[in-house]
Amino acid sequence: MTATDPALTALSQGWCALSLLHGRIEAHIERALQAGHGLSVREYSLLDVLSRQHDGEGGHLQMKQVADAVVLSQSATTRLVTRLEDRGLLQRYLCPTDRRGIYTNVSEAGLALLEEARPTNQAALREALDTAAEDPELAPLVRAVEELRVPA
Repeated sequence: MTATDPALTALSQGWCALSLLHGRIEAHIERALQAGHGLSVREYSLLDVLSRQHDGEGGHLQMKQVADAVVLSQSATTRLVTRLEDRGLLQRYLCPTDRRGIYTNVSEAGLALLEEARPTNQAALREALDTAAEDPELAPLVRAVEELRVPA
């Protein structure tokens, strides 16, 4: 396979289109969340992931699991948690069964901000997808995103 191989070129073009779609969507949501709620996309994602924890078996996430869920390194996730904790949006506590483990919960203020920001996030996502769907290069990817069903 050479650099000019049509299959490699198509793969590269597909990857570039996917990257472009992601960048446009994230930038649009970022502007909306910052303007309306003072949150970044990463902050919103972290609050959203942590708000889905529960008291059942495996219901609380360790920092590595949180980092994987928000697609950040563990150190970047820890810094993000610290920033949101300093703002009163998160609370850390020791795991009751393993004193080495530290968990994080969303505070009442964090839950209120998340619920306030959720419609903004959804509207910005819809707007970004609708705009991207007008681009013939991105339209097939938009359709794929809209048809995607993640198992619960």
